[in-house]
Amino acid sequence: MIENFKESRGPAFGFKVIGTLTSDDIVSISEQIDIAVAGNSKPIGILADLSQMQGASWGSRWEEMRFLQRHSERIARMAVISDDEWQEIAEMVLVATAALQAQTLYFHSSEIHHAWHWVKMGKMDESVPVRLMYPGKGLFHDYTPEYIGI
Repeated sequence: MIENFKESRGPAFGFKVIGTLTSDDIVSISEQIDIAVAGNSKPIGILADLSQMQGASWGSRWEEMRFLQRHSERIARMAVISDDEWQEIAEMVLVATAALQAQTLYFHSSEIHHAWHWVKMGKMDESVPVRLMYPGKGLFHDYTPEYIGI
C-alpha cells in the first residue's frame, strides 16, 4: 500500500510504502506523479519513505522501470527514507535510480524534515550527513562506444 504525504505540492511529491509493494501500487502512484510532473515546468523532487516497506513483487519492479523510463528527465532529486542501513537500501534502489538519472540521497526516518527540504529546494542542511546513493548523472554519462572512429 502507498500513502501520499500531504506535504506533496509544487516541485515535490512524497509517499510512504507500507507492506509489500505491488504492481497496482506502482501504477496508482505513477498516475499521481504524472500529474505532478505535468504541473511543473522544471524537474521535480521525489521523497520515497521505505521505512515500513516489506519487499516488492517482480511486477512492481517492472512497472517501476516503465514509469522511470518515461520520466528520466523530469525528476531531478530523489530522497529515500528508511531505518535500514543505507548501504542495504542502496542495493535495492540502485537499478531504478540509474534509469531515473536523478541524484538520490538516503535519509534516516528521523531526518525526514531535512529530506523534504532537500527535495523541495535542492539544498542540504550542513548538520545532516550526506549519504549519496546515486550521483544522478545517468547510466551512460561520459560513455563513448568503442566502435566510434572505426
